[in-house]
This record gives sequence, C-alpha cells and structure tokens, in this order.
Amino acid sequence: MRRLLLPLALGTAWPAMAQMPAQAPLDRLAADLGYRFAVLDNRPADCPGTTACFRSEITITMPDALPATVAAPEIRFGFVSRIVAIDSDVFDWRLINGDLNALVPKPGRRLEAGRTYRIGIIGAGQYYSRAHAMPNAHLVVPGLEPRVISATRTRIEADTGLETLPFVAPMTDEAKLATGSAADRNQWLTPERAYARYAERGAATTPDIAILPLPARANRAVGAATDLTAGVRIVPGRININDLRSALDALPYPQVATGGIPVTFAIARGLPAEGYRLTVGGNAVRIDAADVAGARHALRSLTQQAAFERGMLRPLTIEDAPRYPFRGLHVDLARNFHGRDQVLKLVEQMATYKLNRLHLHLGEDEGWRMEVKALPELTEVGTYRCFDASETTCLQPQLGGDPDRGAATNGFLTQSDYLDILHAAKARGIEVIPSFDMPGHSRAAIRSMEARYRRLQAAGDTAAAERYRLVEPGDTTKYRSIQNYDDNTLNVCIDQTYRFLDTVLDEVAALHRQAGTPLKTYHIGADETAGAWSQSPACKAMMARTGMQPTQLGAYFIERVAGNLAKRGIKVAGWSDGMGHTATKRMPARVQSNIWGGLHTGGVAETHVQANRGWDIVLSMPGLGYFDMPYAIDPDERGYDWASRSVDPFQVFAFMPGNLPANAAIIPDLLGRPTAVADTVPLDRGRGLTGIQAQLWSETVRSDAQVDYMLFPRLLSLAERAWTTPAWEPAYVPGATYPPGDARVDRAAIAADWRGFAGRVGVALRALDAGDVAYRLAPPGARITGGRLEANSEFPGTPIEYRIGDGAWRRYVGPVAVSGAVQVRTRTPDGRRAGRSITVGGSR
Repeated sequence: MRRLLLPLALGTAWPAMAQMPAQAPLDRLAADLGYRFAVLDNRPADCPGTTACFRSEITITMPDALPATVAAPEIRFGFVSRIVAIDSDVFDWRLINGDLNALVPKPGRRLEAGRTYRIGIIGAGQYYSRAHAMPNAHLVVPGLEPRVISATRTRIEADTGLETLPFVAPMTDEAKLATGSAADRNQWLTPERAYARYAERGAATTPDIAILPLPARANRAVGAATDLTAGVRIVPGRININDLRSALDALPYPQVATGGIPVTFAIARGLPAEGYRLTVGGNAVRIDAADVAGARHALRSLTQQAAFERGMLRPLTIEDAPRYPFRGLHVDLARNFHGRDQVLKLVEQMATYKLNRLHLHLGEDEGWRMEVKALPELTEVGTYRCFDASETTCLQPQLGGDPDRGAATNGFLTQSDYLDILHAAKARGIEVIPSFDMPGHSRAAIRSMEARYRRLQAAGDTAAAERYRLVEPGDTTKYRSIQNYDDNTLNVCIDQTYRFLDTVLDEVAALHRQAGTPLKTYHIGADETAGAWSQSPACKAMMARTGMQPTQLGAYFIERVAGNLAKRGIKVAGWSDGMGHTATKRMPARVQSNIWGGLHTGGVAETHVQANRGWDIVLSMPGLGYFDMPYAIDPDERGYDWASRSVDPFQVFAFMPGNLPANAAIIPDLLGRPTAVADTVPLDRGRGLTGIQAQLWSETVRSDAQVDYMLFPRLLSLAERAWTTPAWEPAYVPGATYPPGDARVDRAAIAADWRGFAGRVGVALRALDAGDVAYRLAPPGARITGGRLEANSEFPGTPIEYRIGDGAWRRYVGPVAVSGAVQVRTRTPDGRRAGRSITVGGSR
C-alpha cells in the first residue's frame, strides 16, 4: 500500500459523478456503513518525520447492497493528534482544520458493496485511551446534506450512566499500548495492581469527625448529645439571616420559630478571615464567625457532622479557618457545552466543601457559550456545530461534535442563565470569574464575527461590518496552533480586537452589577498563542513604529488588556505561560496568574518566579488539579494524558502546595520515573500561593454525568488541600531538593492521614448520592489466589459485586471460590448506580 506523508491540498476535486445523487441513498449508507477505529501500537519502530508516533486503523465495511446512485463519499472524522501519514490504496487524506480530517476516495476508485477497507493512520504522539477517539464521523457528498455514520455515535451504558464509544476497539495489548518508549515505566492499573495499591494504602478508618475538608482543630467533651432532629431555631445576632439562607437550607433538620435547639450566631474578633468557632453542647449550638463567610462554613460543617451522627450531636468544639483564600474550580463550558443546571449543581457542591472561586471558561475555538446581546452572532453561529462548511450558520464539527443543533454539547448560557448562576454563587460566598480565552483559542469568536461581517457587508453597511471584524484582510501569516488550527488567534494589532473585548466586558460586567456581585476578576486566558502575526500589515506597522519584535506582541496584548481592566477596577488573571512574557513594570499592581506548568517540566520555577513578582499565584498544576486527566493508567479511563498519565484522589490528597519541590519525593515524571526537582528559583521571603484550583477541560467530556465523574471524588481531595495544612508537609526551605523517597516526606504519615480522609469520603459519598452527583466509582482491586476471589475498594461504603461469566451479579462479602474469568464492580452506597466492570482471571 502507498504511504502518503502529506495531506492533499484543500479543494482537491471529487471523483466525477454521472448524476447528482439523491439524499435517501446517502442516508441509508450512513445508517448501514460499518466503522471501526483501533489503536494498534504506541511504540512503532518507524515514525516518519517525528520522534514519537502511534499506529492506528480505521476499518470501513460497506453494506452488502450498495445503492448505485451513491457517489463515493468523503469520510470526515475527528483525530486529535496530528496525522503524520496514512496507508491506503483507496483513500487520500486531507486536513480540514483543527482535528477535523477527511478521507477522500482516490480518483477512479469506487467503494464496492460488501468490501472491507482498512486505512492505516500514523499519528504524532500516543493514544493511550480509547476515549481519544472522536465520535460522529460523517459522510459528505457535494449537493447533499452530510450524514453522521450511525456506527460512530456515542451510547449511554444503562448500569453506569456513562457514555461509551462502541466503534472503538478494546485496547488489550499492554506491551504495545501502555507506553511510548523503552524509557517509559508506566503500567496499566490492572485489577491485581489495584488490589496491591489499595492494600498498601490500608483500610479506611471510621471517622469521629466526618467533616470535609478537615477542620483545623476539633475537640470532644463529655456530656449528653444535642438532639437536632426536632428542629433548630436560628438566632442570627448581628448577621443578616438572608446571607446564610443557602447554608441554612442545606441543614437536614427543620427550622422552627419556637422551640427547637437554638443556633446562635455572633461576629467574633480575633478569628482569621472566613474562620469560625462551632460549639455544640448543652442543647445549644453556637457559631462565632469572623465574617459571613465563616458563618456559612460553620453551617456546612454542622450539616455534615449532624448528618453523620443522625442528628444526635455529642459535645463538640471546632475552631477552623482556611489555609488559602482562593479555593477554586474551573469548568470548561466552551469545548463541549454544559448548561445552567449542571453549573448550579456544582455551585452547591463547591459551597458544601468550602470552595469559593468558580472560573467559567466560556469562549474557545470550538464554541462561544455566553449571550452577548450587542453581538448576537456569537450565539447564533459560534454556539453551534453543524455541517455548514461556510460557517455562516454554525462552526465546523470539531472534537466529534454532534451536528444536531439541539444536541446537549451545543448551546449557551442566556443572560438569564448567567444571572441565575451569579445569584446562586453570591448566596454561597462564591466569586464567579468569567473567561473568554484570548488572543489564542478564539476561533469561535473570529468565525462568528466574520459571519456578522458578511451579513452587514451584503446589506451595504460597510462601516458596521468592519466595526467588529476580527480578520485583517491583508494578513497572510501561516501558522498552526497547538490544536492544529490555522485561524484561531485574534490580531493584537487592530482596534477591532479591543473594541470586541470591551463590548463583551461591558455586558458581562453589567450582569454582575445587576446580580449585586460586581465583577472583580476577569481571566483573559493568554495561553498557547501561536505567534500568528508575522505577516500582518497592522503588526508590521506597529513594530516599525515602536521597535517591538514579533515575540513581544503577545505580551503587548496582555499588558494592554490588563491596563484597561485595571481602569475598570477589575483584576486581570491569565494562564502562566502568557503572563510570564509580560514586563512587571507594564502590568497593574493586582495580577493573578494560574500556574499550569508541570511539576517536572518547569512549573516549580515558574511558580516561584511569578510569585516573586508579587502576583497572586493560583496553583493549577496538572498533577494537582487537571481533572480532565485520567484517574488511572487504564485505556478505558477517559481523559487526555499529555501532562499526567493519572491524577487519582490519593495523588491530589498527598500534594504539598506549600513546598512544591517536595512533591518529587512521591510523584514520578510523565514516564513514571522517580525524578527529583531542583529549586532553581527559590521563593523570596514572604511570598507564596494565594490558592489552588481544579481544572476540568471538556474536549472528551460530552455529558453532564461525565463532568461529575471527572470531578468527583478527587475534587474532595483538592478541597482538603486548599483548606487544611497537613502536618506531614515539610516546611519550605529555599533551594532544597527532595530525591524520590526522601525521608523528610513522611510516607507513613501521609498514608495514615489518607486512611482518615478515605473514611470521611466514604461518608461524603452518601451526600453526593443525595445531591445527584454521578461521581466516579473506581473499579475494585481484585485478584484470584488459590481459586478464590479477593477484592478491595478505593473508598469504604461502595459495595463490591462480582459475577462469573454472564451469571447474575452477587454481593462480595469476602474471599469466595470462583473459576474462570470473573467480572467485578463497585456500586454506590444508595445502590442506584454501578461502576465500570473489569475482568480478573481467565482471558481478558
């Protein structure tokens, strides 16, 4: 077979057609066509034109009866790695844009009925997960409506509620598929390895204090229990009861006007910000708080502990305050949309676990998700993905986007939706930080404004058409972004870019004012800018006038936008790679930088450099908080893995944000190798973190259930680390290096603390069930020894089930005699949902 190392040029002619075919035969072909994707080898011997690659294959099976009127269709499919080459006698290939590719029948070749065609694809990098395959491949014939190949649609598994990709072949050959090189030490987390891991960590301990995150201090006293079950009577003192309404509504016991147990509030001096003192005893509850936020936190702690003790609270005193003032969650609504109700559910869970910053990612290459009434094209065009190649009514279907306008992955927040989110967040003491990523990652905005330009130009209103046009006609720059786009970066040298951003900000800020929660922080993104301006006439003129170099243009954009935000009284925030290119003297006094460099790839130095500038540093490192990464090294776990092969709840729990180099003692590098991290840029005295944040990017997250799965329960680990300083975290010593296994990092203490945390998570899972949160149920650890099945679980309270062959599921209560292959899974404490099943023993 012939290998092609380059794509066809755009606009390659179609095979000649005798007549314009009818739609119905194409519909039937899309319904009946067989389609299979398989990853064959992540360690091939030959990688043409690149240092790392993988071999994969698309298998097309034609129906036995092929309508004669159907011309050979183009097959378009998502492929998130760059294609290096294809092997096919029948198809050529071309890149359309981003991850959207096309297989084009070669001139003179016809697809024959009943035949199977295999197209070998070599991609850059590796595909370690089945979830990297994108659904909704589709057939395109000129003059007809394109159609999704039915075999490539997603399915929802009944027992788990999770999305599946039936067209993707199982990945079973660990030797070929688990690693990309001989240096890579990573291994799949098989049932046997999971059993050993959970056994080594030890069984969870039954908590006395079930509050999560763990309070700074908790003491028990001797005395009778206080019975809350008959109701509580609120005595607000100097605190406005309306400011506590959401936290009061979370109490599992009725609020009564007379009788009941009094819950008395007072503002107390001497407590840290957001701090509180909760005292239970003598048939009374007293809450002393530094502020309203502290009172809310006290009520959340009371709710958790009261539920755990079933309303009969033994005497208890808690003194508590957060470690970091910024405890954040970032959710990407842009690549795949998740709507108001899902966000509101997350807001309530954030409040439960004392997180207080919600970073909403609302603008990306693949979608714009916020209504801006002055620019309706943003949501008329930029919100949807469909088959309009001109992108006049929608965007091209990137990331396997469902072209149905009503699909859940399409959509946007109306201004009413956004106000609902702001009101809910304000009631829970959560600041909403909106973000429309710029100047890169802006394709949805650019294409939407180009559709606006064409509409107004056609109407003869050239001035209005030009006002928000984000394309400079004379710019001939050629580039490819990290995500393989050639048209996703705003031109930082034209006025329209800043006019557009000002218009968007005007409306967003007005909504914040309307909700009574002024916009305090705006996140501009500023990451992964491809340097797209080298041939821009406007940029050439600016560089000639100012002496700037092309590499300084990205920093110019950030500095200019940051200054404009400062004039509005808004703090600028951005991702660390872009922010690091700016000059401190040209930035405002108030700056937030989200550090997303990796622990082993420069993130420690980057953190310290930017903290030493006096900026507010929010740690967003992948190994701590990129929750779009897989939970485990397992081809059936969803998530990208470019930064970390796994981010499980234990790793997040054991992270030491106050001493970044120390984390190398327990966290290996991307290849699974224990590696020290040198503290090449020590922190200046008095510098440190403002907080930490979890990130959920949504490239592979298409359902709300998958949002829950990717966030929970590891978000509980992050909440613990953001709030509570662990005794086992060694104090930061400038310049200190911690080799793998360094005794200064007490593994035994971490394990003991983990067992207590795991016990509290086991309690929290019941509350997550009640909150309709579809958290991840980790597959059990399992092994067969001497013909007997032994199994254990990551967290307590999740019953284990097993079955032999296709038999009925049975509850696992202890080692049991089995034969052959055995499937095992866990189930939620309420019994309503099962986790993903795995097989132990026999042939898998």
